[in-house]
Amino acid sequence: MGGISSLMTFLFAFCGAITAALVVLVIYGNVLDTRADEEIYLNKVEEQMMASEQPALASKMSRLARVITVMAIVTGGSLLATAGLWIYIGLYKS
Repeated sequence: MGGISSLMTFLFAFCGAITAALVVLVIYGNVLDTRADEEIYLNKVEEQMMASEQPALASKMSRLARVITVMAIVTGGSLLATAGLWIYIGLYKS
C-alpha cells in the first residue's frame, strides 16, 4: 500500500505543478493578446514601430497556443490517471 500511496502523492504533486504552469501560460498569453490588440497610433513613426512588432507578437502567440494545448492535454491525462488510481484504491484496497 505504501507504493500506491506514494504514487498517488506524486500524481497529485504533478497535477498541481502542471496546472500551475498552465495557469501562468494562459495569463501570459492573455497579456500578449491584450498587447497585440492595442491599436493607438499617435503618429506615423509610432505606427511603423508597432507594425514591425505585430508579426513578432503573432509568432509568440502561435507558439504559446501550441504549448498551452499540449499542457492542457497533459493536465487532463494526469487528472484522469489520478482519478483512476483513486477509484482503484477505493474499490480494491479498502
